[in-house]
Parts: sequence; C-alpha cells; structure tokens
Amino acid sequence: MLKSGQSINWAAKWPWMWISTLYFAQALPYVAVMTLSVIMYKRMGISNTDIALYTSWLYLPWVIKPFWSPLVDLIRTKRWWTVTMELFIGIGLGALAFTLPLSCFFQATLAVFWVVAFMSATHDIAADGFYMLALTEHQQSFYVGIRSTFYRIATIVGQGLLVMLAGVIEKRTGDIPLAWMAVMLALSLFFLVVSLYHGVILPRPIIDRPTPGVTARNIIREFLATFASFFKKKQAWVAIAFMLLYRLPEAQLVKLINPFLLDSREAGGLGLSTSEVGFVYGTVGIIGLTLGGIIGGFVAAHGGLKKWIWPMAWSISLTCGTFCYLAIVQPSDMLSINACVFIEQFGYGFGFTAYMLYLIYFSEGPFRTAHYAICTGFMALGMMLPGMAAGWLQETMGYVNFFWWVMGCCIVTIAVTAFIKVPASFGRK
Repeated sequence: MLKSGQSINWAAKWPWMWISTLYFAQALPYVAVMTLSVIMYKRMGISNTDIALYTSWLYLPWVIKPFWSPLVDLIRTKRWWTVTMELFIGIGLGALAFTLPLSCFFQATLAVFWVVAFMSATHDIAADGFYMLALTEHQQSFYVGIRSTFYRIATIVGQGLLVMLAGVIEKRTGDIPLAWMAVMLALSLFFLVVSLYHGVILPRPIIDRPTPGVTARNIIREFLATFASFFKKKQAWVAIAFMLLYRLPEAQLVKLINPFLLDSREAGGLGLSTSEVGFVYGTVGIIGLTLGGIIGGFVAAHGGLKKWIWPMAWSISLTCGTFCYLAIVQPSDMLSINACVFIEQFGYGFGFTAYMLYLIYFSEGPFRTAHYAICTGFMALGMMLPGMAAGWLQETMGYVNFFWWVMGCCIVTIAVTAFIKVPASFGRK
C-alpha cells in the first residue's frame, strides 16, 4: 500500500497518464445524464413533453453545486472524493441498467439519473480541485490541452459511439430496453475499472488534505459573505440576466434535437435510426462544436472579447435556423442533415466562447474561484428552466413552428448582449 505523500513514480513523471482518464471520466456521466437519457427515453416511447420537463430537472445538481462544494474542502481529500465518486457512479449506472425492464422504469431511472448527476457534479468539484493541487501552475497550463482533448473525446464516445452501439443492438435484437441496458452496463464497468485505476495511480500531494481548523460554521459564514459580495459587483443583475438568457434559444433547442432526428417523418421529424443519430449529433455535431470553440478561442485571444462578442452572439443565434430548414424540407440525404447539424453546433461552439469568457471576466476579483462557481450555477439554471417547457411547446406547436419560436428567442440573446460592458483589453494578448 502507498503511504501518504507517496505516488507511483511513472505517474508522477507523466501526469497525462491520469489527467487523460480523469477528464474522460468527468465528461461521461454528464453525457449520460443530459444526452443519453433523452435518446433512451425517446426510443422507449416517452413523450417529448415529459422528456424535456423531467430531464431538465437533472441539471439541478450542477445548479446548486456551489452550495455544497465547501464540504469537499472540509471532509477528506480531493483524491478520496474523486475515487469514491467514480465508484458510486459506476454502481449507480449499474443499478440504472437493471431498472430498465421494470414497468415503472421511467420514474425509477429518473431517480437513479438524479443520484448519478449529484455524484457527477461532486466529482467535477473534486477532480478540478485535485488537478490544481497535484500540478504546479506551469503544469496546469501545460496539460490544459490534454484535459480538454480527453473531455471532448469522452463526449464523442458517449454521444456518438455508445449511441451507435445501442442502435446496433436494437437492430440485431429488436429489444430496445436490452440495448440501453448494455450501454449502461458498459458505462458502469468503465467507472468501476477507472475508480480502481485512479485509486492506484493518482498522486498523493501533501497539500491535498482538509483545511485544518476550519469548521462547517466558518465555511457557511464565509460562503454567505462571498455569495453576498457576488451580488454587490458592478452590473451584477445585468450579468445574471446575461448568464440566464444568452443561451435561451439553445437551451430549448438542445432538448428537442435528438427527438426531432428520431421522430418519424409523419410526426414532423427526420426518421433517423438510433445509430444514425449517434453519428450525426454525437460525432459530426461534436466535431463542429469543438472546432467552433477552438476558432472562437483563437480569435478572442487576438481581438479581445469586446471585439468579438457581437459576431459570437449572432453566431449562436442565426445558426439555429438550420433546424427550421430541416423541419420544413425534411431532407432524406445524410449529407444535408450532417451539414446542418455541423453548422448549428459550430455556431454554438463559436458563440459559447463569448459566454465563457464573460463568466471569467465577471468572476475577477478577490473571490474569483467562488464567484466563478456561482456563475456556473447560473449557467446551469439558464439551461434548466427553458428546457423544462421545450417539449410541451414542441408538441403544442409542431416541429416547424417550434424551431421558428426558437429563432424568435434569439432576440433575447441579442438584447442581453447589448447591456453588458467589457473592457476592450479583456481576453486580448
């Protein structure tokens, strides 16, 4: 057994050996909760109204994450929390698989998904904290590319390959619950293995320990003071409105993309198979999203946020129109469908860059880390609330009118962008 302060030599020499798996593991539960759940429920006959309403509630652990993040500092180590949450996520996904054959599978799986979401949000807190404790500042900057790359790879695996796997099993067996049981069991096995792997390989930094002399009362008092200071910042309410409403169109669209792709042409959808959806949205779409984010980061670094915020706001808005085209024309060729999804996701990735940079800008100050955590809570809330009504709106309006409604909501994105103020120098080299 390794004692405190010791680590495997080769893990210490090559941090990428654990950074890669750590951030791969960080992405997969989020994908399972937010994307796989939607596709699975659609394939198992749940209505769009119920899918959008109930899966939107799964954002809640990420909304309230800042409120329990201090406990991760107070109790045990970041390493312990990371490994333990991976183990529990594995157990949770395994339990979820065995609830699928039940007559009450919808209620049962939602409950398990919520628990997995809570553990995933806690894993995010611990893993990000561990990353900063286990690496020097130079190493943190150096390995950020590895971190981001493996997070994206996990997203492609989750939204792409696993969905395609479910589609193959569906086609060969004709048993939809069995297909998704296999997917969830595969995810469960991965987390059980990665938990054991990280239990051995993760370094044991000396500074990774509960803060001495700190009580729960002190933490709560300090958190409340920090929380209050957030609302005293200049333009605080404008910033909150921006965080909640900048992604209003996308928050509704994202809940209905997969149901739209899966629904029959008679119902207004495109009638794609599960495997085709895995390729279109989970692979081509993610590539577009990633490229949009990379290019957005590049141009913002050279021109600054103030220069690029308007092109990015229009990008995240206007590209939603590709789904108006898809709903009206209902093309059958995969090239057109892939191109439209790619354009929309590219526009979202490019436009999302402005959003993240603004969160960083607004978090500046003596409580940077805590304020950024609060910002991410508002970010999750901005996705949660609009998404809850999206399914009902679509079933009331139909797909064509729903996508036109989403385009109309782009006015809100442009409006909140007009009110924020950012120094010309921020984000520019």
